[in-house]
Amino acid sequence: VQLQASGGGLVQAGGSLRLSCAASGRTFRRYGMGWFRQAPGKEREFVAAISRSGDTTRYADSVKGRFTISRDNAKNMVSLQMISLKNEDTAVYYCAADENVLRLPRVGVQEYAYWGQGTLVTVSS
Repeated sequence: VQLQASGGGLVQAGGSLRLSCAASGRTFRRYGMGWFRQAPGKEREFVAAISRSGDTTRYADSVKGRFTISRDNAKNMVSLQMISLKNEDTAVYYCAADENVLRLPRVGVQEYAYWGQGTLVTVSS
């Protein structure tokens, strides 16, 4: 599967942004999907993940209540709605696909075999 992330940009603290990830191929619904981010000088970290059917989601504690992951299997899309953005949310955001997921979406970087190119989110104060 090939992934293309979009929707990043510059936003003021407290603002909102919606990231999208388009996937190629007919097998999109077989993959658990996740969003990760990497800030300058830091390791890539888990943000949110969603199960193959979309009925189960997981979030990093730092984004719970502010970010929402969703997917549309008919359109081969996964999205990340972000509200109440903070300076510390500034990072390159990556969507990723996990082909070995069972029911519960996984949170480890090493568990995702396919990655998009990343989209930059900059939150200014």
